[in-house]
Amino acid sequence: MALETSPESPTPVRTVLQLVGGWVAKLGRIWVEGQITELNRRAGTVYFTLRDPVANVSVRVVCPRAVCDAGGPAVIDGARVVVHAKPDFYINRGSFALSAFEIRPVGVGELLARLERLKQLLASEGVFNVERKRPLPFLPGTIGLICGRDSAAERDVLDNARRRWPAVRFKVENTAVQGTYAAGEVIDALARLDADRDVEVIIIARGGGSLEDLLAFSDEALVRAVAAARTPVVSAIGHEQDTPLLDYVADVRASTPTDAAKKTVPDVREQLTLVRQLRDRGRRCLSGRVEREVQWLTGIRSRPALADPVREVERQAEAIGTLRDRARRCLSSALDRASDDLSHTRGRLVALSPAATLERGYAVVQRPDESVVASAVEVKKDDELLVRFHDGRITVRADTI
Repeated sequence: MALETSPESPTPVRTVLQLVGGWVAKLGRIWVEGQITELNRRAGTVYFTLRDPVANVSVRVVCPRAVCDAGGPAVIDGARVVVHAKPDFYINRGSFALSAFEIRPVGVGELLARLERLKQLLASEGVFNVERKRPLPFLPGTIGLICGRDSAAERDVLDNARRRWPAVRFKVENTAVQGTYAAGEVIDALARLDADRDVEVIIIARGGGSLEDLLAFSDEALVRAVAAARTPVVSAIGHEQDTPLLDYVADVRASTPTDAAKKTVPDVREQLTLVRQLRDRGRRCLSGRVEREVQWLTGIRSRPALADPVREVERQAEAIGTLRDRARRCLSSALDRASDDLSHTRGRLVALSPAATLERGYAVVQRPDESVVASAVEVKKDDELLVRFHDGRITVRADTI
């Protein structure tokens, strides 16, 4: 029930704290999972902070020393544990803490099972999909490197990268790579490098270690931060057999920090060799093409039409002369035949012509209208007639019939 208060009738602090303590006490005993930090043993009491492995929240835990010792030597700073405790609210100090009755270290098997569940959850959300992975640039201008301070991983990446390409530039962010604050520091460093426009690739590198040592690189918040980064990320955590969840979400997974340098930076010697080989190949291709074209041109020039073009003109002129002479012969023959035919026709015409008959002494009698008088009975007395000879004609009149 909410308290009914007013400026005139306020509630004392003790009442408020008593009510809060009563509400907290109703939770009863619960099991809580977290990571131990700030472990402090004082006489018969042990104090430590139980930090959430994902969110940046924590709670104070108080327990008898016997409870802590019963958990075994694994109860140390950075250890993952489950605690059976009762929430307590201390009214005198207004503070909240958990009173622990049992502490159980989280074993490797349980850690692996939880990591597997988290892996399945992230995979179902598409965080590990191959389609979202980005290719690395051929020659990045600046490479961001997240690693431990003065670590072997840092030396391996820098030395191998500069040996392969001496002009490569790095921007190094040193962070904790194991323990309570490792995931948070790596996330912050990733955000800084991702915001830098000069950084084209980010390498997250760490040497080998146990499952607990590499646990920070399976942190859900870190995995989601890498998935959201705009810059391609290379994961180089541990050795070949180590596979934290960061390896699945990174754009490129390297088996070791040395392998990360090889995958990120090209080898200048290999590139020079490749350029030389490509140049030689291009020269051979160009030379071969020129040689083929020269051979083709030589073959074209060797053809008769191009080797002796005047000869072709002469041959065509001879053909034209031959055709002209043939046409003349054909035309002359045709004219001769036509002339002969015409002579024969003229002879037949002359032979059949009335003028030829007249030349032999015959005459043709015609009327004035030039119609021929074929019989004497057709002529009447005093008719005017024309008598045609071969060399002219006369006019006569019929006197007697």
